[in-house]
Amino acid sequence: MKEDLKKLQEENTFLRGEVERLKDELIRLVSRNLDLSERLELDVELRRRTEVAREIMEGHVERQRNADLQDDGQLMALIEMRVEKDRPHLKPDFDAAALAEMLGVSQARLNQLFRKQTIHRTPEAYIDNLRTLAALRLLRDQPNYSIAAIAEESGFTNIRMLQRRIQDAIGMSPVDYRIMLTRDQ
Repeated sequence: MKEDLKKLQEENTFLRGEVERLKDELIRLVSRNLDLSERLELDVELRRRTEVAREIMEGHVERQRNADLQDDGQLMALIEMRVEKDRPHLKPDFDAAALAEMLGVSQARLNQLFRKQTIHRTPEAYIDNLRTLAALRLLRDQPNYSIAAIAEESGFTNIRMLQRRIQDAIGMSPVDYRIMLTRDQ
């Protein structure tokens, strides 16, 4: 009986060690995934900018005053450049209508563009993704910020929305994600 109990305790200790090892591996993988996502975003944006610059330099593009008439590639490049420069998604009142207004296009044109050109099927999904990535970065880079402060700084209107988006993106709450990150250090 004592031998069985001792074996069970040893097995329990071993399994706890394995659980900790797997948690550490998960932290490493989530952090790596976030870093790769950031790199991919930068690469995609750089490619779009390069293509737009190449078209302008080669003289194959006649700029049109009305953004509704620009081709989809140009308009997507313009969105990426404006979002990176101005970071409007960090303001809670920034929405699809504000994005359309910022670009000088109709909301119908913007919706059509997103359906055709992006993995984010709507401008709202695109804005939510930008906010979620901003929140993940803040959770990683600002361990002393409260969850409420992170929600505010990343453009979410409330903590529940931040929690829902983080849960959907990485499968855990912001608090659990932060605990994993701090345990890894």
